[in-house]
Amino acid sequence: MNDPMLKGLLGAVALGVLCAAPARSADLENVRGGAIGYALTTLHWATYQTPGAKECPNGFNDGPREQFKVLFPEDKRKYTLMETQIARESEGWHPQLDGDHGFPFYEPQTKTGLGMNLDGKVGPNDFTTPDGVPGVDNQLYRALGCIRSYRDGQTANDFFDNQEIQKTSYNRSMFEITGVDSLANDDSVEVTWYRGLDQLMTDATGENVVPGGSQRIDARFGKRFIQRMHGKIVDGVLITEPADITFPWATFGLPADELIRGMRLNLKLTPTGALGLMAGYADIDMWYNQTMRSESTHHQSYGALSPPSLYKAFRRLADGYPDPKTGHNTAISSALRAGFTQVYVLHPEQSVALDAGKPGSEKQTAKASEQIETTAPVRDAKR
Repeated sequence: MNDPMLKGLLGAVALGVLCAAPARSADLENVRGGAIGYALTTLHWATYQTPGAKECPNGFNDGPREQFKVLFPEDKRKYTLMETQIARESEGWHPQLDGDHGFPFYEPQTKTGLGMNLDGKVGPNDFTTPDGVPGVDNQLYRALGCIRSYRDGQTANDFFDNQEIQKTSYNRSMFEITGVDSLANDDSVEVTWYRGLDQLMTDATGENVVPGGSQRIDARFGKRFIQRMHGKIVDGVLITEPADITFPWATFGLPADELIRGMRLNLKLTPTGALGLMAGYADIDMWYNQTMRSESTHHQSYGALSPPSLYKAFRRLADGYPDPKTGHNTAISSALRAGFTQVYVLHPEQSVALDAGKPGSEKQTAKASEQIETTAPVRDAKR
């Protein structure tokens, strides 16, 4: 093309097309129709740790095997199966406040902790974050901080990562943010939790989850996990109002759930992932039941987790949601370190779109949509 006039005309047309096309902000990449989804990839209870475990000057707590040897020394006398193994198993499944036989329980001796200010106060039992924010409520850290299995690198009883989520479809948690105008700042967004039906997309190694996959919503068996929160985005951080949220947490393939009362999110968002904290008041009975159902005493022994001792600590440290009859607190302040990767959430009407035009397809789509719309609204979080 040697004609200068033709070159100029084509250049002008191209410039006009570029100018006419709406500019898409980089932070809205992967946001479709004002919505973006994120699937859970990592989840661990937030315990502040230092090199050499300086926060545990008294050492770590004993587990089932260590306590068993103290209670039933081999050189004393012969014991029956009923008064040893069966008795200890019963104490785990039916814990009592005196069920730890007086074993010492070591808590972290530090003022530094991870989490959020859940009650809006700064009290004597609160922690301060490593970057100096006071008023952190995380009594669960006091219970778990000096148990080996809840420490990085030794998470025998606290593993919830890519591999566990991939192996256990029950744990396929995700949320979708709707009403998104910007992932940088948005004064009002809605967050809806779901359980997904599909494997997470990974790289060639199969070890690392990558963004861009799709997830169908489990609107049938996962209907109880469809829950809503209201929030906002400030400087790229998703901040939500408190809401009671139940999410699946199965280890070793054994289904169990966790209930966090008054849960709120504080997650740094990007177009490809989210990272930060989920904090609220963990329901003690559901937390304990999840551990007992998911892990045998054999597995609890890997990281020296003694259920009777931990239950007693829970009851002593619980600081929220008192029972109206007994006045005893039923929940304990807590925080979770959470990581998510971006996914495209396929709603039921989308998943059946290929059947459009077939006899009965209109009823199928309407029924699928109704499953989402009739779910219970967010409950008010009250202490």
